[in-house]
Amino acid sequence: QLQLVESGGGLVQPGGSLRLSCAASGFTLDYYAIGWFRQAPGKEREGVSCISSSTGSTYHANSVKGRFTISRDNAKNMVYLHMNSLKPEDTAVYYCAASPRDVLVGDQPVASPAVYDYWGQGTQVTVSS
Repeated sequence: QLQLVESGGGLVQPGGSLRLSCAASGFTLDYYAIGWFRQAPGKEREGVSCISSSTGSTYHANSVKGRFTISRDNAKNMVYLHMNSLKPEDTAVYYCAASPRDVLVGDQPVASPAVYDYWGQGTQVTVSS
């Protein structure tokens, strides 16, 4: 059974940092494109950061460029989202997702939720003083 489990969310003050982890079981992440998405109350789910399985290239939404970094540790079957300089507008439930289709636009992975087949249950990130 393919499963993704996120962890590492929590309450952090503005300007703080968090590292989200995504653990995969039942399949090997090496062959999957991985994306981190988030959804705030009343808003649509949006792609935050994605990483290609074939090239290792990454995508970051403009709102998080320079602050968030996605990385993968294939040996541990884990993917991470490193979040720095957090802002209140980063508050959302964060999901990791996996896709066996490594869809690229140019050299960047696609950040559309429709491309991703497997989803974790989400972890809450709250940025507040």
